[in-house]
Amino acid sequence: MALHFELVTPAKLVRSEDVHMVVVPGTEGDFGVLEGHAPVMSTIRDGALQVFRTEGGQPENIEIRGGFAEVGENGLTVLAEHVEA
Repeated sequence: MALHFELVTPAKLVRSEDVHMVVVPGTEGDFGVLEGHAPVMSTIRDGALQVFRTEGGQPENIEIRGGFAEVGENGLTVLAEHVEA
């Protein structure tokens, strides 16, 4: 099973891919999202998204600033104010 993950800024779609898990820097604390996660919406703080492509693999860190994260039927969408290149 895979989680569909999208990372979006006001300017463009940065990522759209299937991954194992993403750890999101929420304003109330970090939270991990796997396939089948309950629907939730959260604000996010400045920090690193940790993207795990495979179970047990090393995470890819993507620095983001501000925004929202939404988990729904279609997976995880992160709407970031800014993504570091």
